[in-house]
Amino acid sequence: KGELRIQSLTFDDAGMYQCIAENTHGIIYANAELKIVASPPTFELNPMKKKILAAKGGRVIIECKPKAAPKPKFSWSKGTELLVNGSRIRIWGDGSLEIINVTKLDEGRYTCFAENNRGKANSTGVLEMTEATRITLAPLNVDVTVGENATMQCIASHDPTLDLTFIWSLNGFVIDFEKEHEHYERNVMV
Repeated sequence: KGELRIQSLTFDDAGMYQCIAENTHGIIYANAELKIVASPPTFELNPMKKKILAAKGGRVIIECKPKAAPKPKFSWSKGTELLVNGSRIRIWGDGSLEIINVTKLDEGRYTCFAENNRGKANSTGVLEMTEATRITLAPLNVDVTVGENATMQCIASHDPTLDLTFIWSLNGFVIDFEKEHEHYERNVMV
């Protein structure tokens, strides 16, 4: 196949590699450099978010993406408590922490620890719970005669500390009220 595989790389494997393809009509060369990367985990380029919001009863994923080579092992803590996989909490292979059915008790300081054979590092963020957004008045099915106007309502409750945006779609395509203002009109009730 013209393929070279190197397993269990060491620093001695670094260098310029050359592939030579030859047949009765001639010979051709191609070069590539193999760099061996090894570094302790660092969060300098991608720290954890300092504030993470999660909706009550919802699901949140807290990302932990340090730069490291080789890939680090991950662990998490909430305050001083070490976290392990359970029915509501899961540590993903990429280091992210998932919490489902979020409650007020889940609020607090979360720290991701990353460690490889070069060193270790950690990063911390605070999880805060917000009230879940709920549709309190959903649009109803409407029968309208051709040429008449139709009005559909949608009202939602949400956490007062957050903004709320309504997006309407038709058959899965978002309605652009700027471009289609002659056909659709958005009425905002305060």
